[in-house]
Amino acid sequence: MNASGQTTCIIPFYNEGHRIFSVLNVITKIKDISQILCIDDGSTDGMADQILQYWPQVELVRLPNNQGKTAAIRHGLQYASHEFVLLMDADLQFINPAEISFAIQAMQQQSADMIILRRIKAPWFVKMDRGDVLFSGERILRRTDLKAILENQIQGYQLEIAINNHMLEHKKEVYWVPSSAFNTFKMQKMGRLEGFVKEINMFVDIIFFAGLQNYLRQIATFARKPFKSPAQQKAERLTKTRWLEYLQEIG
Repeated sequence: MNASGQTTCIIPFYNEGHRIFSVLNVITKIKDISQILCIDDGSTDGMADQILQYWPQVELVRLPNNQGKTAAIRHGLQYASHEFVLLMDADLQFINPAEISFAIQAMQQQSADMIILRRIKAPWFVKMDRGDVLFSGERILRRTDLKAILENQIQGYQLEIAINNHMLEHKKEVYWVPSSAFNTFKMQKMGRLEGFVKEINMFVDIIFFAGLQNYLRQIATFARKPFKSPAQQKAERLTKTRWLEYLQEIG
């Protein structure tokens, strides 16, 4: 099935400077994305006006003051026109458009409820607790699921863990695909001390929201399977069949 015309991309941003330009340079060229919503979460750096100037096809939604990532996406979702929603962070580097297209098409081909773009180049301390999957801001899900999630009392950076909770509780099918992109850490944006404190506070807020038991459950069980295309699945079945036939011959 062709995914073109069925996917909305939502990009919340707050004082990201030229980093969001790098993201838009890639996202605006992906044909599988037919609507791009940039949600300005009360930025003061003046970049929103430049977005309109250089990317007139982008729909810009402005919030009067900074409300946090979850609130920005909640506000932006009401403007989404399509069944599938791709969430993207505004501070990503080295986005591979082929990987984004593959993820969108995977959502169409597989009976999946969500596809997560796993940050395969994340540092070891992120991968240690599977943060490259659990906290990845790049994911595709159905608009109805995201709307149901955002009706709950979640805020700030709790969105990804809340989405994971929803998918687990409702026994949804979730897969991951590899992504070469990686985000800009807060220590790089704000300086080492302020950025480190912000990262720790964000992590504590997420754990407090999810609860330790549920967080450990997500580490152990959530989104363990990579997406495999129909061709890959067929090849694996053939390999397994031939292997079983060989074992029968020598047995």
